Amino acid sequence: MREKLKLLYIVEAMGGGVFTYIVDLANELVEDFDMYVAYAIRPQTPQDYISYFDARIHLIKVENFVRSINAGKDLKAFFEIKKIVKEIKPDIIHLHSSKAGALGRWAFNGHKIPMFYTPHGYSFLMRDYSSAKRIVFKFIEIISAKRFCTTISCSEGEHQETLKFTNHATYVDNGINIFEMDRQLEGVKAAFHPFTVFTLGRICYQKNPTLFNQIAEAMPEVNFLWIGDGEMRGELTSSNIEITGWADRKSALMKSMNADVFMLTSLWEGLPISLLEAMYIKKPCVVNNVIGNRDVIHNGENGFVCNEVKEFVEAIRESRGDTAQMYAEKAYQDVLEKYNTNVMAKKYTQIYGGGGTA
Repeated sequence: MREKLKLLYIVEAMGGGVFTYIVDLANELVEDFDMYVAYAIRPQTPQDYISYFDARIHLIKVENFVRSINAGKDLKAFFEIKKIVKEIKPDIIHLHSSKAGALGRWAFNGHKIPMFYTPHGYSFLMRDYSSAKRIVFKFIEIISAKRFCTTISCSEGEHQETLKFTNHATYVDNGINIFEMDRQLEGVKAAFHPFTVFTLGRICYQKNPTLFNQIAEAMPEVNFLWIGDGEMRGELTSSNIEITGWADRKSALMKSMNADVFMLTSLWEGLPISLLEAMYIKKPCVVNNVIGNRDVIHNGENGFVCNEVKEFVEAIRESRGDTAQMYAEKAYQDVLEKYNTNVMAKKYTQIYGGGGTA
């Protein structure tokens, strides 16, 4: 019988889409690998996060991981993850998010233990940071890319950014767990409702609520729905916008099913899980023209890619027609063929070099 390789995920940003990604991928890979996840808590991490993971997965909390640059905490986290690796003795290390990627690539040399890194959206592309901070983040990526490590981006657009730093790179598109989606969707049926444009996620700078509000103001006859909450909810002032607040998984899916068009106005993305889920439930998708969004949605093929308010308005109006439903069907097929955890796990297993040792 083959002994499973020990696969260690080190992830700081375990909230939102990254949390869903880690859970789904780890649960898929645990059949072939002895899975360990060293993680930190984010405000968006579900309180019952442990229950999301397969019981065979070993969870290890990294006490000193923080999102922002903090010399004291970062140094402690550096030695904390070194201690974890020394105790576990993994066969493979995979770093997730910029903070884990920076600390991990300098904590380990990548020669003794194969090492991989997935940015989940480069920090230097995040426009809520100052120009000075973004320059620092980019410099960190440039020098860290010289370490012996393979970067695995989560979209083709992110991969193109990676190639500016290193040729030790590949990409595996994000995917969703369609079997879990089907389970969650059991008994959820669309009811009669007014025409509604919706989005899902944290109301924050990245998701660009200002643009969402401008589009809503330009279409007073249409209902707009934001499933989620966040520090910038005050930007959503148009009278035709409803904000649900944070909703559990079942409620969020029910509200999504009882809407008509999914809209994503983000300023940047890695490859958004919310978009893939909307594609799977066959909602026409209207997205902002940024990395991540445009890697999945191709204008005039499986959805609408827009650059300004006028284009969003036109796309939403077109979404009422038969052509948009054809786009939605194509987007659904794309998820079945490419953007799901089964396909994703097979690609990762191939990259890691198989699931066991003789």
